[in-house]
This record gives sequence, structure tokens and C-alpha cells, in this order.
Amino acid sequence: MATGRSSGRRGATNSMDTQSQLADVARGSAPVLEQLAAMTLDTLGNSGMDERTYHVTRLAALVASDAAPVSYLVNMGAAADAGITLEDAQGVLVAIAPIVGSARIASAAGKLLRAYGLASAIEEAPEDEG
Repeated sequence: MATGRSSGRRGATNSMDTQSQLADVARGSAPVLEQLAAMTLDTLGNSGMDERTYHVTRLAALVASDAAPVSYLVNMGAAADAGITLEDAQGVLVAIAPIVGSARIASAAGKLLRAYGLASAIEEAPEDEG
């Protein structure tokens, strides 16, 4: 009778596959990420906003939509390139807290920190040579 459990060996393989796939997304080498980039290619120019305001607005939208950590990783990478710091991101959280509520802010803070931690780990990881 099947128990619904996978063997430890298969579970470890699936875990490694998932980690590898997430690392590909974070590095920008995944087709989904390429599609997302294409969708937002002209939004900065079309928004009429300066780059800093644009990225701060996108962060607020991520918080309001309870976005996944990978969304923070992708968006905050571009924001960091534009000079947005972790302290700036914290300021956004403080500013929007009365509107989105403490639960969303706590969730977003954790996701931001995970995204920054994952980005740091990826930057420090050796590149595959094969």
C-alpha cells in the first residue's frame, strides 16, 4: 500500500533539483525570468518616474501583493543596481505599514532578508565549470 511518502534518496534528488532551479532563476538564466524581464522591459520609461521612485513603488507593490521571495530577489536586484539599499527598503516598509498591516510587513521583511541572503550566497558560490 502506498503511503504517499517518497524515499529519502528520491526526496534528496528532488530537493537538489529545486535548489538548482531556484539558483538558475536567481542568476537570471531561467526562461520564466527572461519572460518576466521582457514583460517589464519598457515599464520604467513608460511610467514617467525616475528610477529610484520606480523601484520603491515596485517594492511597495510586492509587499501589498504578498509576493514570493524570488520576486523580491529579482526586483531588488535591479533596485540595488539603481542604488536602492536595504535601509531604503526598510524605509518603504515603515511608510506603508499603516496601510498594508503588520502581518504583511512581517512577511515582507522576512522575504526581503531571504532574498538578500540568497543573492549573497549566489554571489559567493563558485560557478559550475562543466
